[in-house]
Amino acid sequence: MKTPFRLDEHPRRGPQPLSSPPAGYFEQLPTRIMAQVAAPARRPQPLAWLWAAPASLRTGLASTLLLGTFAASLWLGNTPLGRPAATADTLAAVPQQQLLEYLTNGETHVDMLDLAELPTRQLGLTKHYLRPSASELTAALDGQPADEPGVL
Repeated sequence: MKTPFRLDEHPRRGPQPLSSPPAGYFEQLPTRIMAQVAAPARRPQPLAWLWAAPASLRTGLASTLLLGTFAASLWLGNTPLGRPAATADTLAAVPQQQLLEYLTNGETHVDMLDLAELPTRQLGLTKHYLRPSASELTAALDGQPADEPGVL
């Protein structure tokens, strides 16, 4: 069994003698604390001058950069502004037999929708091949069903 511990039975030590602070310690204390708490010096950013510039200057620089990029892309694209690329002329130079072989081989994934879309400037092509008369056109249009019931 343990013997009970009583604090009154143990003698107390005397107070420890305190040393006096160094000369000027309390005068230097606030500046030493502020030096430790202060934020570290920031590195200069590469475009720090831009963020300090007024908003109108930043907007002007951004629009100039965007316009310059657009002009450079047009200039490097070698496509004049007034005339689109001549793809129809290039496609017309390919022999028809070679086009048929390309479209009928198994590697080409061409849908009927791809073949059905024609550019608007080549719509006169069917007029050259079909050569319909006015009576044939009228008969074909009269044979179409009407959208509204009871209208002939």
